Amino acid sequence: MTAPTQHPDRRWPRHVYAAGSEPDPRFTFANERTFLAWIRTGLGFLAAGVAIAAIARWSDRLGLEIRLASAVLIICGLACGLGAFRRWMANERAMRLNEPLPSSPLLLVLTAIVAAVGIVALIIVTFG
Repeated sequence: MTAPTQHPDRRWPRHVYAAGSEPDPRFTFANERTFLAWIRTGLGFLAAGVAIAAIARWSDRLGLEIRLASAVLIICGLACGLGAFRRWMANERAMRLNEPLPSSPLLLVLTAIVAAVGIVALIIVTFG
């Protein structure tokens, strides 16, 4: 009987998978689900930004405030998508190195932006 051959680990990104040891698969799957939740949130932001612009075009009222609101929501969607991958990598690497999970400034930034957009939208709808 021959010993099983060890194949080199070809998983990407290398700087994540080459670090430390394999964490419990349940934690890796939880990290993946969190990544997917951020992706869904990003898609929601993108859809909202595109929808606002599309609806405004139908009514020929694509003013500066509509463009700005649409752009802010689209930028939030992009930030969620990029931040999701960065956060997944940082969390996976920390778990593999048995380190504390890192925090993310993206949470505070997106919360502040959503609150600001909501306040502006409320003012426009109420007084505009």
